[in-house]
Amino acid sequence: MSIHIEAKKGDIAATVLLPGDPMRAKWIAETFFENSKQYNDVRGMLGYTGTYKGKRISTQGTGMGIPSTLIYCHELINNYGVKNLIRVGSAGSYQKHVNIRDIVIAMSASSTSGINNSRFINADYAPTANFELFMKAAAYSKANNIPIKAGNVLSSDEFYEDEFDSYKKWADFGVLCVEMETAGLYTIAAKHNVKALSLLTISDSLVTKEATSADERESTFNTMIEIALSTLD
Repeated sequence: MSIHIEAKKGDIAATVLLPGDPMRAKWIAETFFENSKQYNDVRGMLGYTGTYKGKRISTQGTGMGIPSTLIYCHELINNYGVKNLIRVGSAGSYQKHVNIRDIVIAMSASSTSGINNSRFINADYAPTANFELFMKAAAYSKANNIPIKAGNVLSSDEFYEDEFDSYKKWADFGVLCVEMETAGLYTIAAKHNVKALSLLTISDSLVTKEATSADERESTFNTMIEIALSTLD
C-alpha cells in the first residue's frame, strides 16, 4: 500500500497502461482485460489488474499534468515494482498532416514544464522513449497496417494558454502535437531504469479546429490500446 494507491504488494502487474482519465482506465479494463479486478479508488483514481491473452496487465488513471502523473509513476515503480509504463492518452495536433484520431508515438518530449530545471541547472534534459517498447509498437502497427506518426511531442503545463497561436513556434520545429504528461513519464522512467512509452490519439487539432467529444476521448480510442497491449512480453 502507498499513499495514493491502496493496492497490496502483488496486486499490480509489471506492465501498466496509464490513461489520464480514471474512467478510461475503467473502460480499458472492462473492454480488453479478462478477469479484471479493481485495486484502487483512492481520490477516484481507478486502477485495475487483469489478463490479456493470458498475460497479466494493469491500468491506472494518473490525472492531468506532469505533477499528478509523477506521483502515480513514483509509487508504481517504487512501491509495486512496475517495470513498463505505457501512457495511453489524447493530444492536440500541431501539424496539418496529423489529423483527428491519428495515432502518435512520442519518440521524445519537449516541455514547457519546469520539472527538470531543478535537476539540470542551466542545462536541458531530453526525455526519450524506451527503444524496445517503441520498436514493438511500431512493428505491430506496420504488421497490422495501422498508420502511425512518430516524433517529438510537447508536454505543456498549460491547457488554456494566453496566446492561442503560440503553438506555431513548436510546429515550426517539427513538434507533432501537445499533451501534458509524457516528458515527466520519460524522465522518471529513466531515473529508475524502467521502460516507458507514450501512445497518443489525436483528439483535436489546433490547425483545423476539429475536435472529438468527451465520450469519444473516454471510450473509443481502441486502436491505441491494442498497440499498447502488443508490447506485452
